[in-house]
Amino acid sequence: MARTNRRSAGGGLGVSIRCVRIALLGLGVLISGAAFAAPRVVSVAGSLTEAVYALGGEEALIAVDTTSTYPPQAKTLPKVGYQRSLSAEGIISQRPTLVLATEEAGPAAVLQQLESAKVPVRKLPAEPSVRGAVERIKAVAEALDKEAEGQALAAELEARLAAITERTQQVSDKPKVLFLFSTGQGAPLVAGRDTAAEAMLKLAGADNAVTAFAGFRPLTPEALVAAAPDALLIPTATLEQFGGIEGLRRLPGMAATPAFRNRQVIAMDHLYLLGFSTRLPDAVRDLAAQLHPDRDWQGL
Repeated sequence: MARTNRRSAGGGLGVSIRCVRIALLGLGVLISGAAFAAPRVVSVAGSLTEAVYALGGEEALIAVDTTSTYPPQAKTLPKVGYQRSLSAEGIISQRPTLVLATEEAGPAAVLQQLESAKVPVRKLPAEPSVRGAVERIKAVAEALDKEAEGQALAAELEARLAAITERTQQVSDKPKVLFLFSTGQGAPLVAGRDTAAEAMLKLAGADNAVTAFAGFRPLTPEALVAAAPDALLIPTATLEQFGGIEGLRRLPGMAATPAFRNRQVIAMDHLYLLGFSTRLPDAVRDLAAQLHPDRDWQGL
């Protein structure tokens, strides 16, 4: 009888050990699964979203902000708001493992909420320059564990821009260009110094027609006439708001400008023009081609 009890006890001990082993194995699987879970990335800047796709990291992308309009696939993803007026709840509900943002992201209270919720946020420089574009590409590549692809893409961007700007720097008669855009409320705004618009104009071989102030200010008839731009640069959506080129005539002082009299109005997609993204070389080339149609821009 005692022998039977020992066998039962031994058998029970064996079952217990096996249960512990199975439990530890299951725990190991869970830990391993958590460690190697697929990344879930939310991008809250159009330029960063473009970089994710250009680097082949779109499988990790689960949501974007409203400025992420390219490539077309990005438009099908859930939206978490505009990059400057984000919603913490909208982002947290996506259960991200990483949020990619620029220094323009906000408001600050939302970013603090994300930090409190232990949501990793990587803020990248928003500088509208070739250097800024390169830094963003490399930083996104690092975040996605695609450093090699990032180095190659950044090198290609720099090489193409060097070839394009070598040609734009040869332009001696640079046109004065006024960048105009509308938010749909109030007077249209014009770009002054230290803006993405001015940086693009310089890369494309043109001068900013407005240099009396930095940043953006509402357009006044006096400033428009004084600027006397040779050409107008305007986002496509803004031109559509005015009803096309002829609709710009409604702006006081516009009809007196050389740009309007000669119908020198260049319309480009806002993100393409000012995003300083992976498409920067194409945007500079296309703008330069419209500003300097007498030059050859093929092959660049």
